[in-house]
Amino acid sequence: MISIFKREVRSYFRTPLGYVIVAVAYFFSGYYFFTYNLYGNTTDLTKLFELLFPIVLFLVPVLTMRLMSEEKRSKTDQQLLTAPISRLGIIVGKYLSAVVVFLIAISGTLVDAIIASFYGKVDWPCVIGNFIGLCLLGLALIAICLFLSSITESQVIAAVLGFAVSLFLMLVDAISYVVKSNFLKTFFEYISFNERYSPFTLGIVELQNVLFFLTIAALFIAISTALLERKRWN
Repeated sequence: MISIFKREVRSYFRTPLGYVIVAVAYFFSGYYFFTYNLYGNTTDLTKLFELLFPIVLFLVPVLTMRLMSEEKRSKTDQQLLTAPISRLGIIVGKYLSAVVVFLIAISGTLVDAIIASFYGKVDWPCVIGNFIGLCLLGLALIAICLFLSSITESQVIAAVLGFAVSLFLMLVDAISYVVKSNFLKTFFEYISFNERYSPFTLGIVELQNVLFFLTIAALFIAISTALLERKRWN
């Protein structure tokens, strides 16, 4: 797993992809920080984290689109399957490499908080709660998009599928308002990433929301591992 992890992290920064992901994330966090904090003369970073929600939704598919699809396209997945490493180790190694790049990308929010502290008092518990929420959101989305990357050998298709899922996750709140079935309404409200993420932007870390994102991540890691195991026997 460690060797897969190291290889994948290096591959992100051997190409422009890793640098672009980090640069885009820093650009938006810096732009929102300047607009709503420096220009607005406030140290409340809640709005910054709220606005980063859709950015993360559309950034993660680009981050993960090559993880498995590139292996399938270049036929190197057969080498992975015959390597002395478990299928779970392969998936987790790739997953963690994307998580590391994601954490580097969103670390700009902490830089913003440090800069804000020079201008006034920062509510650090709220900032930490926000950052935890952003991390958990990323963990779940990376696992979902890793699964999408494992079902196709085209990076473009993997990215498009990721964007489609991200769009659905953004619209699911609106869907819950228009459906008439109480069961469907409850279901859409339950799976709403936005509803789960919103408390974190207020600095509220609720165990049920933490478990929700971690469960989603674990579920899709397990599914991706099962798909890889199935390919081994096929």
